[in-house]
Amino acid sequence: MRTAGALALTLGLLGLAPAPAALTPTAYAVDVPRTWRVGPDRALTAPSQAAAVAGDGDTVLIDAGTYDGDVATWTQDDLTLRGVGGRAHLRAAGRSAQGKAIWVVAGDRTRIDRIEFSGAAVPDQNGAGIRQEGTDLTVTRSWFHDNQNGILTGADPDSDIVIRRSRFFRSGAGDGYTHNLYVGAVRSLTVTGSWLWGADVGHELKSRAARTTIVANRIDDAGATASYSIDVPNGGRTLVAGNVVVQGPRSENSTLVSYGAEGLTHSSRTLWVVHNTFVNRRTSGTFVALADGALAHLRNNLLLGAGELTSRPPVSARANRRVGPRGFVDAAAHDYRLRASSPAVDRGVRVPRRWRPLLEYAHPTRLVRRPSADRADLGAHELH
Repeated sequence: MRTAGALALTLGLLGLAPAPAALTPTAYAVDVPRTWRVGPDRALTAPSQAAAVAGDGDTVLIDAGTYDGDVATWTQDDLTLRGVGGRAHLRAAGRSAQGKAIWVVAGDRTRIDRIEFSGAAVPDQNGAGIRQEGTDLTVTRSWFHDNQNGILTGADPDSDIVIRRSRFFRSGAGDGYTHNLYVGAVRSLTVTGSWLWGADVGHELKSRAARTTIVANRIDDAGATASYSIDVPNGGRTLVAGNVVVQGPRSENSTLVSYGAEGLTHSSRTLWVVHNTFVNRRTSGTFVALADGALAHLRNNLLLGAGELTSRPPVSARANRRVGPRGFVDAAAHDYRLRASSPAVDRGVRVPRRWRPLLEYAHPTRLVRRPSADRADLGAHELH
């Protein structure tokens, strides 16, 4: 649609009205999305400069490289922020936006791709790579490491958080309140094809979302002092499917998956834990800890290592099997694909389609389709 300035110019050229004496860009501009290029050799040399000029719906392409101490607040809606030629690395270097994060994302429906965030630390001990304050966020192919929190979101009952093929590692302030990934009371969280590892005392993943979907990821404490691998403290409709979850020997909490530990405050208390490979490298533990009142369904999971399947029997549990390392291609090297001789092959029971994992994690941070079979295999991988 033309602006008033553009219409006046057209009428003037037709002799029907005087043309404006002078035209500025705002006299004839229309609201169309723009693409901004950022890089050391470009007019905009840092992402924060793009944050100051971009408009709603724009795309910001950031050249691969390291941007030390460049922090920003993004207030625009429908932004796409993407690294090109590789990841664009935002290294905090002692700075933060609003005392909160490397990036504070205040706009709605933001998409972030191929960006790396590291070193976020603030006096409040909750500095994040991204502090999400707007509604809806999609993050793909991005890295978050050595921050107090990788991503920290606020509470927004209308917000959907989607994370795909990303890495979260070595974050946490060591106080137990900060985590690799910490999502507040949003409408939904979906994490697929991602690798979370090495949290410092805190959890690898914590979600207060009303709906939490964690499918086809690798979640591994490695040698760190992490607490829960997956923490869903307030319940909600939750699916944990097709993941490889490894609790390390130095973990400070013996539970791998915790559901409802802070009270089942969401209207749904339904949890499905299906086709996961759970590995406990501690000498004891609990694979799935449940609050009283949880409606949990545990199906087709493989258990390697010591520990009880669940803390609250009786529970709806079928075809969950403890196995030794020789059933995997190379458990010592973290390759938990099945051997043809594994007792997990063709031992699965039927799971309703809406709760089945259709994807598998392929290291690092890739997704492949899980083959369909007349009778499914147990664990996170179907024998190919």
